[in-house]
Amino acid sequence: MDNVNVIAAPAVDAALLLSGRFQRPLSFGLDQLSRYESVLATPFDLRCYTTNRFIRSVEPYRGVRLTTLITEAGLPNSVPGKFKRTVFVAVGHDGYVVTFSWHELFNTPVGENVLVAYECGGRALTPEDGAPILFSGSDILPAPRHVKRLARIEAHVLGPLA
Repeated sequence: MDNVNVIAAPAVDAALLLSGRFQRPLSFGLDQLSRYESVLATPFDLRCYTTNRFIRSVEPYRGVRLTTLITEAGLPNSVPGKFKRTVFVAVGHDGYVVTFSWHELFNTPVGENVLVAYECGGRALTPEDGAPILFSGSDILPAPRHVKRLARIEAHVLGPLA
């Protein structure tokens, strides 16, 4: 895997792409995201990871679970258990990158609170507001995995260790 290409691949404006090692690479517009079962997050204070400086209060996000979108796209299953070595790289339009593992999303409570948000405080978000927004609601400090203008979710299967 060439990490530079993961970050530098072009993004499609106003769409979220699921690409890489999915069975069915997909693209979603904001209107399509709202057709899935939604989850309402708890409001929170956004704080800087390094200084704990208060950035702003965030009203409840509404969105679709990232696991729902991943399940829709499907993961490799030709080799038993191979999908458990999948890591997901979320990339914003500005190149900001965060990661999740399959185990974290599908085998811990964290995955229940990782949302691709399209609404905040009961108001639809637009690309100018930063939509879609990836939000990890179970993180101790949510700022490091708060991705505005989410462009892509890349799936990569790690090779076995020698």
